[in-house]
Amino acid sequence: MSGTGPTNRESKKQQLRRQIVSSPSQPVRPGRQPEVDGEEAARREFRKAKRRRMTILAVVLLLIGGCGGYWFYYQRNYRYTSYETAWQTDINEGSLVGYESFGTNVLKYTKDGASYTDNKGQNVWTESYEMKSPITAVNGDYAAIADRQGNSIYIVSVDGKQGQASTVLPISRIAVSGTGVVAAVLEDSTSSYITFFAKDGTQLDVTVKTTMGGDGYPMDISLSGDGTQLMCSYAHITNGELKTRVVFYDFSEVGKNVPNRLVGGFDEEFEGTMVPEVTYMDEPYSCAFSGNGLTFFSSRNLASPEVVAQVPIEEEIQSVFHSDKYAAAVVRNTMGEFANRLLVYEKDGTPVMSAEFNYEYTHADIDGDLIILYNEDSCRIFNTAGVEKLYATFDFAVSKIRRGRMPDTLIVTGPQQMREIKLR
Repeated sequence: MSGTGPTNRESKKQQLRRQIVSSPSQPVRPGRQPEVDGEEAARREFRKAKRRRMTILAVVLLLIGGCGGYWFYYQRNYRYTSYETAWQTDINEGSLVGYESFGTNVLKYTKDGASYTDNKGQNVWTESYEMKSPITAVNGDYAAIADRQGNSIYIVSVDGKQGQASTVLPISRIAVSGTGVVAAVLEDSTSSYITFFAKDGTQLDVTVKTTMGGDGYPMDISLSGDGTQLMCSYAHITNGELKTRVVFYDFSEVGKNVPNRLVGGFDEEFEGTMVPEVTYMDEPYSCAFSGNGLTFFSSRNLASPEVVAQVPIEEEIQSVFHSDKYAAAVVRNTMGEFANRLLVYEKDGTPVMSAEFNYEYTHADIDGDLIILYNEDSCRIFNTAGVEKLYATFDFAVSKIRRGRMPDTLIVTGPQQMREIKLR
């Protein structure tokens, strides 16, 4: 009986408690709850950190977008009023004929030779020759220099001389492709011949012969970037009347089975006017400049070029000029206080901008999004948004103006000096 007494029962309870506490083989399930709470807390912290990172990223992107938007607005609308010279270098003038935009700066050509100077003012190369009346053509990184009414052609790239060609007949005009292929118009007393040369000066087995009573006299020519297409404006006589046509030749496989490789001809668009200038722009577009306006073509279908836009101009056209992306004309204003009006179009004929101005210029160029009008001692510069960016006068002679290395710089080249100016 004593074994079942209160003291004995209490002893057994204490013994049982000691076994439960000390036994490692008895898992205590309630002990798992802190581990579950810890995992949830870690997930909450991860989500908080992720939200913080996303918030910081959004703020950074907003700041970048705001700065970019401000920079774009600033570059587009800010008008410079002065400048300072960043650097200048002397140029040996020689018998200077002119400068052409080339590479990152300009190609200088004279009667005695040519040289390429980059946008740091460093002379990259110089090539000597003797010509009575040098003419040039530039396309991308290639240029051709020929002696008008002479017989020599020099083909150069930004790296230097690539080749030299000689002709039997006198040269009247030239064109060059972005691959260095050259087309030259040669003339005798009765006919004209468009002859082609590889960039090393080797004559290619391709010739286009024309007569005044046939296709006509070539007024201007232009080669596509890859050199496989030729655009030409002809003056021809039909029924005793002088007329104009623009034609396209294809020298790739596309035009192989086409008579005379002539894949397109346009007459009606130029009724009653002349086309003194034609040019290929960024593929597949090209443009013909006539006395009545601008006509834009597309050669997307190489076998059948087509007119994509005609821009009639009723006012007197003072000058036309172009880049790979834009074509422009300055016309004489017939009404209002401004003497001139500048018209700029994209390569497919879409209008870009129009601006009126009073300014006597002698040269006009497009460089990037800048339209640069200048004479020997001043310039007036617009951008393609129609904003006048700069009107400045110079105390030195000016022959050529190009964009500089930075958006707020210009490279101004004269007969004796080249300098980069920083705009303010």
